[in-house]
Amino acid sequence: MIRARHIGVTAVALLATLAGTPGLAAAQQPPGTRPSTTLSDTGLPPGWQLTAQGGRPELVWHAPAPVPMGDARVEFHAGERLLGVPVAGRDGRTFRLALERGRPADLKDLRALAGGRRLDAPDEHRAPGRRTPPSVTPPPAVAPAAPAPAGAVDPGRPGAYRTLTSAYDLDPVALPGLPRPVEMKAVVVAPKNAAGRRPLALFLHGRHATCYKPGAEDDVTGDWPCADGYRPIPSHRGYLRDQQLLASQGYVTVSISANGVNGQDWQAEDGGAEARSSLVRRHLADWADWAAHPDHAPAALHRVPRADLSRVLLVGHSRGGEGVNRAAMDSLYPPPADQDGARGPVRWTIRGTVLVGPTIFGQNPVADVPSATILPGCDGDVSDLQGEVYVDGTRGVSKGTALHSAVYVVGANHNFFNSEWTPGQAEAPASDDFWDDEQERDPVCSPGSATRLTADQQHRAGATYIAAAARLFVAGDDRARPLLDGTGLRAPSADPARVLTHAVGAGRGGGFLPDGPVTVTGGRLCSAVDPDPAVACLDPEVPGSSPHFAGWETDRETGRRAVALTWTAPGGTTAALRPGAAVSLAGARSLALRVIVPPNSGSTPFDVAVTDASGHRAALGRVTVDALPGSGRTASSWAREVRVPLTAATRAGLDLRHVTALALTPRSGAGRAWLVDAWGWRPGTPAVRAAALPRVDVGRTAVKEGDTGVRTYTVPVRVSGHGSGQVRVYVLDPATGHARDRLVTVRPGRHDIDVPVTVRGDTAFSYDVQHDIAVKAVRGAVVGAHRGGVTVENDDPMPALTVTPTAGRVTEGQALGWRMTLSEPSAVDIWLPFRIVPVTEGAELSTKDVDPRWLSEWTGEEPDPERALSATGAWVWLEFPAGSTRYDLGLPTLTDQVAEPAESVRFEQTDDDGRPVPGGAAFTGTVTDTP
Repeated sequence: MIRARHIGVTAVALLATLAGTPGLAAAQQPPGTRPSTTLSDTGLPPGWQLTAQGGRPELVWHAPAPVPMGDARVEFHAGERLLGVPVAGRDGRTFRLALERGRPADLKDLRALAGGRRLDAPDEHRAPGRRTPPSVTPPPAVAPAAPAPAGAVDPGRPGAYRTLTSAYDLDPVALPGLPRPVEMKAVVVAPKNAAGRRPLALFLHGRHATCYKPGAEDDVTGDWPCADGYRPIPSHRGYLRDQQLLASQGYVTVSISANGVNGQDWQAEDGGAEARSSLVRRHLADWADWAAHPDHAPAALHRVPRADLSRVLLVGHSRGGEGVNRAAMDSLYPPPADQDGARGPVRWTIRGTVLVGPTIFGQNPVADVPSATILPGCDGDVSDLQGEVYVDGTRGVSKGTALHSAVYVVGANHNFFNSEWTPGQAEAPASDDFWDDEQERDPVCSPGSATRLTADQQHRAGATYIAAAARLFVAGDDRARPLLDGTGLRAPSADPARVLTHAVGAGRGGGFLPDGPVTVTGGRLCSAVDPDPAVACLDPEVPGSSPHFAGWETDRETGRRAVALTWTAPGGTTAALRPGAAVSLAGARSLALRVIVPPNSGSTPFDVAVTDASGHRAALGRVTVDALPGSGRTASSWAREVRVPLTAATRAGLDLRHVTALALTPRSGAGRAWLVDAWGWRPGTPAVRAAALPRVDVGRTAVKEGDTGVRTYTVPVRVSGHGSGQVRVYVLDPATGHARDRLVTVRPGRHDIDVPVTVRGDTAFSYDVQHDIAVKAVRGAVVGAHRGGVTVENDDPMPALTVTPTAGRVTEGQALGWRMTLSEPSAVDIWLPFRIVPVTEGAELSTKDVDPRWLSEWTGEEPDPERALSATGAWVWLEFPAGSTRYDLGLPTLTDQVAEPAESVRFEQTDDDGRPVPGGAAFTGTVTDTP
């Protein structure tokens, strides 16, 4: 049956035949903003529409208020399945996603998410799948804990050097994937009169609005370059306090501007990660030149000490974090030449990275570069705290000697680490990213709560822990390690912030990892990402989320697991994890465990025991895991690191070279917990040397479908570097979005990842279809561009439309009618929009001349006050299902007792922006008085 309906009317029925996972390139800043209409009886949740662009169905969400340009990408989900990343309108409220035609799929549970935060339901601000029934009330937040003991050093204290501030602004550069040049602009803070070459710390800000209009409240844009009357937002100047602290300690610091990337990264498949990497490495190349030839440096830098490019720290905020992670990867494992916007050979050594509230869309961290990831407990932008993957995602990938630390800052939001994103401190309009509802204040994160930090407290804590990472990674001062590695010591300069840490790598070895081949008794292996509640680690009906279980490109992942424990009485159950092969704890001083307990659950004690290959068992002792403060809107199910000495095992004569089981026995009355992993721990920071690894980059190719025959194409994948490694390849079904995965061994110069795509030629009109894959490193490999595929482009014209009046002139009370005919059937559903426009001559039908039910369906409005039909903004969407060619459109009119001249209505074919289609159909109907 061929149908015409108002936008989205009974659209769920149509959505059941439309699905897909379009490429995730688009994220913000569209080419334009399209008009919207008021809906009635859509069959979709409030704010959602089904429309069409060029005949292709689009899923549209209209936000109740503008969504600020931020670092998390807006995503459309159906249940737990990612549909894709929509294109945002310039109004900041309209988000559009083109849909693929495919097998039936249930898309009733539509959700708009950003960084795990629910956008389309004001009372839901939590990770994908986390939905709170009205009857569930989160428990009150726990009171702030007592301060931890102070460490042996306090990196937040200024050093002995006075500082000087300067800047440079070089010629813009072209970067891969971006059509317009990007600025080469930076602010430099350096020590005065410092002898010798000084280590270099480079800062990269995140994704923020790019331009503002001075004197205009909240008038910001994502344009690049800025329009007349607007100025670039100086986001790169937001870390001056961090720079001044490091400069006082002897570092040359440079914070670079990336507005040109932010204004264009929606066009890049990776969200701009490679472009940001190229920008960082362009600046590093210039600093390498200036170190070698000081007279070549800009005049403003002549008083700046020479930089030591063998000691570089990269600091990235939000998408800047993902950018500096990619820059570290690209410096060790060069990207394909056509993706690389840097210049010349690598003449620097990156000693470590600091990632502040970072994104990690690819979920492929650099395993052999030490990192410290700051996780803001009240992050309202990257709300799922996906940056935890910079820690968890390195396990087992390479040598494991690099320290990867997670630094959880209770009460910190996303923006206030940058003073230019902080109200009262910023030059441009700024805001608190943690959404607050005065009628239902958050017990942890609302301003004024006992656990929420002020802007200055947060920034001071951030600066202190950036300096701690510099002291450990660059200066090699092992006294700073206990501030980052889960030992539980604090840096007093960060007070009163409560800062918690855990880590993997460095002196740890012999890991008990639920990800590998293991057997579990007394608990269950659970999956970090799985739509089945019986398999998933977190119950979707429980408020809040966990950074360890942040979602990725697929609705289900293989290998990301934890051990879930549930008990009802002290000692009532013992969970035992037995790895497929014995674990060696030889030489370790303690067993370090990372354990999650639910937020606000207080302190949970556990007895810990291990068993060796001979069956000898030793009780190591008791550990206590303290809960974080949390709410339904925070990602507070975060693992605390606890350590128990191995002394008892040594005394009992256990063979610590062959440990076969780890057991946990809860000692609280009742509760839940999750074991993330456990390691043999010893003090010290070993030297890090990057392994020679193969690098995988997925590309994209576009092909025409052709008119006849069957052709097979292959997803372009390049493997470079050295050696061999394993990656997991996910092949995404374009019809359903579900993924099939397989473990693949890759070697440079071979075609180990071979994903064929079969294309059948035809002469029927269809839409472009994307066949995508996503890749993750598993062992002995790195992954740069993690997503790509084959885009099959339609090469057949849309069928021509003709309109024939069947009742083009009627008397009032009768129905106007027109027959719409396509020149030939198509292979897909076609939706064609028409708008009611003012008539070209004579009087126009009004809202009181047509059936009120018709008026309500098409406009959502009432007849009163009386006005011309064209003033209602009515749209008609003609739907021609695949294989159909005809539709009859009717418009019922009413009889009245008013003497009137002949009145008409005019329909005009438009595009989805409401602009007339050149050569498009237009038709008119006329109604006369009853004789």
